[in-house]
Amino acid sequence: MNDFMQTIALIEMSITCAVVVIWLLQKISSQVFPGITKLITVILIGNLFFWPLGLGMELPLAAYVRGALGDLSIVTLLLLWGSLLPATKPIPLAFKCAIALIALSFYPFALGVGMLDPYAWGYGSIAFFIGVLFFALLCGLFNWAKGVWIVAIAIIAWAAHWHESANLWDYVLDPFLAAWALIAIFAALYQRRKDKARSGYLFRPG
Repeated sequence: MNDFMQTIALIEMSITCAVVVIWLLQKISSQVFPGITKLITVILIGNLFFWPLGLGMELPLAAYVRGALGDLSIVTLLLLWGSLLPATKPIPLAFKCAIALIALSFYPFALGVGMLDPYAWGYGSIAFFIGVLFFALLCGLFNWAKGVWIVAIAIIAWAAHWHESANLWDYVLDPFLAAWALIAIFAALYQRRKDKARSGYLFRPG
């Protein structure tokens, strides 16, 4: 069973590394990659990360990446993998703000600031579980069905013990997701300020 979980974790990390490579290539390229091209590239690059390549390394590249970063949350995985799909609806800013607020409230206490330990809630706390369900409900209220599915799959993965961790927090939040949310918020604020300044310049008298 442990070997199976390790294999699944390496497959996840291999796919994630491939997706990151494609995302970076897409950022520096002026062309939009077709869906079939992305799929083939994920398979090819994912295999490079999954299988041992020698070159003095006993383990696959994905194993070293996982050793350095750890397992990503299911929410992060689905958001990252979903970035390769055709965008039907942008991720709501409210979702990013909620993630950032939760992370800023969670990590200081989880790291030992104060007597409260919210990380312990992830081990079967009914109140925390209801809170996660409420978060999914908010995604639905903001008309973002994708978010509902992402949170639902994260809960299912936790219930099935898909990762080694038995803590629900590890399935719905990680530092990379928190960093992404904070960067996205600052980027949105900067873009809004830039658009406002541009609008004021265009409509300036004379």
